[in-house]
Amino acid sequence: MDEPRFHAKRVQTYETPGITVTFDPNICIHSGVCVRGLRPVFDVSRRDWVHADAAPPEVVAAQIARCPSGALQYRLHERDGQGGEQ
Repeated sequence: MDEPRFHAKRVQTYETPGITVTFDPNICIHSGVCVRGLRPVFDVSRRDWVHADAAPPEVVAAQIARCPSGALQYRLHERDGQGGEQ
């Protein structure tokens, strides 16, 4: 019996001066937490569905931290000697 083939989708990267957001569609569970929580940034009706510059980097990071699957990740860029990542 043939096993079904899994075709991995590429990780998407969205960069702005303040934050880099990555999305791994292979682990997303489509809970909708991102879209319901911050629609200006996360809008699946757009081809490039993440517009990380539509909100302050810290706000984007806080919403990404709510992603239950971990499909969304972020890295805050250094500003005034401060920075962080998840």
